[in-house]
Amino acid sequence: MNSKIKINQENDESKRLAVLIDADNAQAEAFEYLLQEIAKYGDATVKRIYGDFTSTQNRKWKAILNQYAIKPVQQFAYTKGKNATDSSMIIDAMDLLYTQRFDGFCIVSSDSDFTGLAMRIREQGLSVYGYGRETTPESFKQACHKFIETELLLPKDDKTEKTSFKNIKKQRPIPKLLIKLFNRAIEESSDDNGWAHLSSFGRYINKIQTDFDSRKYGYRKLGDLVKDRKDLFEIQIRESHSGDRANIYIKSK
Repeated sequence: MNSKIKINQENDESKRLAVLIDADNAQAEAFEYLLQEIAKYGDATVKRIYGDFTSTQNRKWKAILNQYAIKPVQQFAYTKGKNATDSSMIIDAMDLLYTQRFDGFCIVSSDSDFTGLAMRIREQGLSVYGYGRETTPESFKQACHKFIETELLLPKDDKTEKTSFKNIKKQRPIPKLLIKLFNRAIEESSDDNGWAHLSSFGRYINKIQTDFDSRKYGYRKLGDLVKDRKDLFEIQIRESHSGDRANIYIKSK
């Protein structure tokens, strides 16, 4: 096989995305890497962050706003115990939704209060990407098309990165329920001979388990996971008709 052949991947760079950030429930230290992750799914056409930036808690965001051209939306806490930030963010999201200028929304928060918003955007036929902590409630995770845990985006020391991924494999083995989902995904996306294209396999998994991420189990990409787990998968690499790309096909063992 030609060594210059590239593995086939979906190209979503043309998608126009609105990125809305809940400053009270997002990790400022992960933001640089968050934008890199968002770039995989499209262009961050709008970037807005919501919160009370006069508070001590949100001062950490001030240095980030200009650096990454994020529009701050100041929201004072008018009533104690009421989250005015959430309301302002939801209202803005609906206004942006009705402009019909976007292909998807990125909601950066670990708050379950945005579950209804994610569901409403999905009903309109747009993609919803959620970004939050591992502890984010399942209701919000499952309301998104894809949910990414921000802890997975934080960088590791280059010298220890390989070792760190090995440690994750030891600490977080692939659970039996996920292995069952793998088998089901292959069954649902395979051809008559039982072979499933890697991208179709991945899309099916994400439809059922929106917070699935191979990085949780020590693999940078889904392709790395299936190649390493020879106890679970058979693999075929097929050249495209043009000969400049390669497609990964897998089958359950």
